[in-house]
Amino acid sequence: MVAPAIRFTQLGQVFHTRSGETEALRDVSFDVAQHEFLAVLGPSGCGKSTLLRLIAGLLPPTSGTVEVFGLPVTEPRDDIGIVFQKPTLLPWASVEDNVLFPIRHKRGRVSAEDRARAADLLHMVGLDGFANRLPDELSGGMQQRVGIARALLLDPDILLMDEPFSALDALTREVMGFDLLRIFSERPKTVVFITHSVNEAALLADRVLVMTGRPGSVLTDIVVPVGRPRGPETANERAIHDLSAHLRGLLLQRAAA
Repeated sequence: MVAPAIRFTQLGQVFHTRSGETEALRDVSFDVAQHEFLAVLGPSGCGKSTLLRLIAGLLPPTSGTVEVFGLPVTEPRDDIGIVFQKPTLLPWASVEDNVLFPIRHKRGRVSAEDRARAADLLHMVGLDGFANRLPDELSGGMQQRVGIARALLLDPDILLMDEPFSALDALTREVMGFDLLRIFSERPKTVVFITHSVNEAALLADRVLVMTGRPGSVLTDIVVPVGRPRGPETANERAIHDLSAHLRGLLLQRAAA
């Protein structure tokens, strides 16, 4: 039996602060198969971003286990890339150098082959001709594209995305969503995608995990009943509308409880 790409088993997370203990996650168990796109929905403060930090090896669990490809996560790994809510680009570095930062940080040098890969990634995310620009010369959507290219530089098996489009306007956010579908049809990855948008979750994901309020636990786990490939026309399908309405209802019901 093939091990899942990611496995949470009875995971709990407690943070100790000066004001006392905060239980962020309780008894969280779920798997993510290789090359599956999992969207995670839930109210603010339910531990969605904490899940990503645990997968990335940036935080040790208080209880339970997190495994990646059958091995416990104990430290950051090169086969995991992260796209943050804000792209956190180096303002003094060119677009190309921002994309190459993980290689330079790891090895202390950049090869011609690395630069060729960066150029290929910039082409893939629609930024041909922008390699020598500085971040403040780019729009918000273009900066986020640079962040995605940077996360893909080491060709990670797993990509963690923490509300990557939330700071963008509605139209740019929609365009970026369809671009993401195109990118991962070309280069499949295992994706864990944090979002507050039910429409985004329904349109992009293979499965949607809905979390309870804090302490976060799994409320429900829903398979998206629409196949791939997907495009702009998919947004008009009845199944997507129905799933979005169902997810919205679950979240509103929990908020009112």
